[in-house]
Amino acid sequence: MTATAPPVPGKDDTPGDERLLRTSPLRRLLGRPELGSVVGAAAVFLFFAVVADSFLRASSFGTVLYAASTIGIMAVPVALLMIGGEFDLSAGVLVTSSALVSSMFSYQMTANVWVGVLVSLLVTLAIGVFNGVLLTRTKLPSFIITLGTFLMLTGLNLGLTKLISGTVSTKTIADMEGFASARALFASQLTIGGVDLKVTILWWFALVALATWVLLRTRFGNWIFAVGGGADAARAVGVPVRTTRIGLYMGVAFCAWVSGQHLLFSFDVVQSGEGVGNELIYIIAAVIGGCLITGGYGSAIGSAVGAFIFGMTSKGIVYAEWNPDWFKFFLGAMLLLATLLNAWVRKRAEATK
Repeated sequence: MTATAPPVPGKDDTPGDERLLRTSPLRRLLGRPELGSVVGAAAVFLFFAVVADSFLRASSFGTVLYAASTIGIMAVPVALLMIGGEFDLSAGVLVTSSALVSSMFSYQMTANVWVGVLVSLLVTLAIGVFNGVLLTRTKLPSFIITLGTFLMLTGLNLGLTKLISGTVSTKTIADMEGFASARALFASQLTIGGVDLKVTILWWFALVALATWVLLRTRFGNWIFAVGGGADAARAVGVPVRTTRIGLYMGVAFCAWVSGQHLLFSFDVVQSGEGVGNELIYIIAAVIGGCLITGGYGSAIGSAVGAFIFGMTSKGIVYAEWNPDWFKFFLGAMLLLATLLNAWVRKRAEATK
């Protein structure tokens, strides 16, 4: 005969399910990928507010936002691509390619500017599909594939521009039909509260909101995290890995098209050598915003904060009247500090689980 201990009054004898435990606000905050970048952005803002008197002016804020938006528009899809575990080293020159196609097609065909804009969209999306299909078919690293695309586009941008236009820049299309309406969409300026704001800022905010919704509220967002966390495991549970990767590269291409049209309609002409090196800035903005190089972790909001840090630093140095040659040094230092801070935040978040 065995004796059993009487149950303790008021105490459940069944273990609680950890999935039903409430998560404290602090734990949720520490688990956000963009936390480190927000702390860094606050530090950069306070730093330049102290050392540069003109930094806090309303007009300066509009300039900082514009500088951030030109990077942020591309940092958003690059961040999603990195969350999916891939890179795109052709993103910078793809922006220039998009602008060149719009300009040269419209000029050479003497067509309405909008025809060139739409042709550019199709060509740019096709390049994104090319990157995605080549990646999924060959199984080569995205670094190698997009490095090849980067080199090919760099050569095509320069070679075709010189062949068609006779120089390294395109001809002006400012007097062509449809230019004014296209400029209004891609390169206009708004005045809100006495502050002049470029329309790219609105494009940037809209893309960040859309990407955040996709990541957190849609099935495709779940696929992105799953593919970045482990493609084989994702495929085993039915995630369409191939479709997800191609879709991510098309997202990069679409945003490159938006940035390219802004480049064209802001200056009327396009220099064929522009864009080289910008792909690294997009990646830096995403990493500063909390994206992991290994994939499976990050956020669109973090990429926006990373781009905002870039805008504050690039313009803050000017407002402080420092030598702009120091910009790359500060950018590299911020990258290292942000990466270390993000790693520390992740460890703290994992320790509180």
